[in-house]
Amino acid sequence: MVYQVPPETAHFVDREEEQARAFRAVSEWKGASRPLCLALSGLGGTGKTELAYRLARTLRDRYPDGVLHVDLDDLRRDGAVEVTDALGQLLAALDVEGRWLDRTLRDRSRQYWDRTDGRRLIVLIDNARTAAEVVPLLPASGDSLVIVASHGPLYDLESGSAVELPLAPLADRDATELLRLIVDDPRLVEEPEAVGGLLRLCSGLPAALLVAGRWMRRHRRRPLARLLAELDAQLTDRGLPMIEAVWDAAYRSLDENAALLYRLVPLFPGGSFTAEGAAALLGRGREAADDALDALETAGLLDPRGQRTRLPDLLRAHAERRSREDGDEEERRAAATRAVRWYLRQAQRADLLAAGPRLTLAAPAGPVPGAPDVEFGEGRPSDAHRWLEAERHALHGSVALALRLGLHAECWALGEPLWTHFLDHPHHAETAESFGLAIEAAQRDENPPALVRMRSQLARVHWERGEFDEASEQLTQAQATAALLGDGERDRKLAASVVEFRGTLHGRRGDWQSAAADFAEARRAHRAIDNAYGVLLGTYRLGEALAALGELDRAEELLAQARAGAEERGRERIAARAAFALAGVLRRQGRAAEARPLYEAALAAARARGADWDEARVLRAYADLAEEQGERAEAAQLRAAAQAIEERRGAAAG
Repeated sequence: MVYQVPPETAHFVDREEEQARAFRAVSEWKGASRPLCLALSGLGGTGKTELAYRLARTLRDRYPDGVLHVDLDDLRRDGAVEVTDALGQLLAALDVEGRWLDRTLRDRSRQYWDRTDGRRLIVLIDNARTAAEVVPLLPASGDSLVIVASHGPLYDLESGSAVELPLAPLADRDATELLRLIVDDPRLVEEPEAVGGLLRLCSGLPAALLVAGRWMRRHRRRPLARLLAELDAQLTDRGLPMIEAVWDAAYRSLDENAALLYRLVPLFPGGSFTAEGAAALLGRGREAADDALDALETAGLLDPRGQRTRLPDLLRAHAERRSREDGDEEERRAAATRAVRWYLRQAQRADLLAAGPRLTLAAPAGPVPGAPDVEFGEGRPSDAHRWLEAERHALHGSVALALRLGLHAECWALGEPLWTHFLDHPHHAETAESFGLAIEAAQRDENPPALVRMRSQLARVHWERGEFDEASEQLTQAQATAALLGDGERDRKLAASVVEFRGTLHGRRGDWQSAAADFAEARRAHRAIDNAYGVLLGTYRLGEALAALGELDRAEELLAQARAGAEERGRERIAARAAFALAGVLRRQGRAAEARPLYEAALAAARARGADWDEARVLRAYADLAEEQGERAEAAQLRAAAQAIEERRGAAAG
C-alpha cells in the first residue's frame, strides 16, 4: 500500500472546527461513483497543507488502498499544469511504470479510472489554482476521498461532492498557544505586551509563528521589546508587509553561506532540491552546503520534510526580494550557470550508465568547481534511471534556464540525456517543451547536427501523442538540415537516423510500404560507412516492416540475420525482439514447432531484463500459438500470466 504523507509536525493547534466538519462529511458520505472532496483554502502560510496531511493521517484506516499525494506546483510551468503529467505521477504511485503509461490525456485518464475503480484511496492534491486542475485527478470511486489545498476557493468543483473548508489566520489565543509550543521561553510570560506585538507581526499565520519561535530560540538573551522596536522601525522605514519583518529577522540571523544560499534558492531550476543540488547552486563544496541547509532549516526558512527540500511560496518571494537588495547580478548569474552545467554533467553521466556508449553530439561536461558529482549507488543502469526520474523537473527547468542565460550549447546538450529518460518515462508535455527549446538553442548555436538530432527527437514525442502531421514537419526540417551536413561518419549516421525516424513514423501511420523503403535506405547508408550496429538495427526494422506487408520469406531471412547479429554483438534486447518478430513470421507460415522455442527465448530474455511490457506481449502471442495448436489449457495459463502483469502494472482495461 502506498503512503505519501510526511511525518506529523511537532506542533499543531486549532482547526478543530474544520476537522470536525471534515470527519462528519466523511462519515455521512453516500456517493456511489464520485469521491467526496474536502477543499481547503486560505492565504499562504495558514497551514492548509499541514491540515490536509493531518486529515489524511487520521482517516487513512478508512481508506486501506493507500494515500497518494501530488503537488501541482512541482508540475507547474509558466503558471500552467500539464494534467497528463499529474496523472502520470499518480499512476506511478499506483505502480504503473513509465513504459506502461498511456500517452494521451484521454487514454491516461481512462487508465487512471481503471486503476482507481472500486478502490478506497485518499488522493491529496496540493497547490491547486483552479477546479480544472483538480477534476481530471478525481479517482473513479465513490469510496475514495480527495483532499485539495488551494489559496482561493475552487468554485467550479461540484457542490454536491465538495465540502469547502476555508482557513482563516489563527486567533490570538491559538497563535499564542502555538508560539508557546514552539518555544518554551520565560519572555512569553514576562513581556506580554511584546508578545502581543509579535503576534500582530505574524498576522496569525502558523508559518510566520514557526519562524518567529525558532528565531527566539536563537536569541534567548534579546528582550522581545527591543526586537519589536527594531521590527516596527524597519516596518515604518521600509514599508514592508508585516510578515516580511519576521522573515527578515530570520534572514539577518544567518551566516554568510546560509544567507547566500537563501538568496540563490529561487534560481534553482526545480521546485525542490537535494543537498547535492544545493551544493551546485552555492558552489562552495558539499560541507558548506550542508551547514547552510541546516542553518536555513533551523531558522524556519526551508521545509525539510520529505526526501527533497523546498522553499515555500511565501518565502521564495521573500528570498527573491533579499536577492535583489543584498545580492548582485554577477552572483545570481554565476550560481545559475553553475547549476545548469552541474545538471548537464550529472545527466550525461547518468545517460552513459543507463544507455551505454552511443552516438552523442555534445562533448562531456567537465567537473564543476565547488559542486561534487552525484554517486549513482552501485553504478547500475537502474540507479541512473531512478536519478533521471527523480531530477526530471530540475533537468527540464535547466533546459529553460540555460536558454535564458544564453548557454545555447548546454541547452541542446541537455536534450540528449533527456531523450534516454523519455524512452522509459514518457512525460510528453514537458519533454515536447524542452526539445522545442533545445531546437531554438541549436539554431542560435548555429549547430546543424544538434538541430537534426533535436528535431528527430521531438518528432517521436509528437507521433506518440498522435500528432502525426507535426511529427512529419519536424522530420522534413531535420532531413533538410541533414542534407547540408558534411560527409564525415558522424554526419552520415545522423542523416541515416533521420530516415529511420521517418520509417518508424510511416509504420505508426500504417504505411508499411513507405516504412520498408525508409528502413532499406537507412540500412544501405549504414552499410556504406561500415556502421555495424546501424546495419543490424536497420535489418531488424526492415524485417518487421516486410512482415507487416506479408512478405514472409524475406522477413524471415532478415529477422534471422538480425537475431544472429545481435547475439554475436551481445545486444540482448535487439536479439530478443528479433526472436519475437521471427516467431510471429514462422507462426504465420504454419511452422509452429519452430516458432515455439523462439517465443520461449524471447520470454526468458524479457524476464531476465525485468521488461514486463515485453513479457506480457510475448505471453499473449505465445498463448495464441498454443491455442492454434489445440493446447487450450496452456493458452489459458499464458493469458492469465499476461493479464496478471498488465493488472499489476496498470494497463487500462481493453
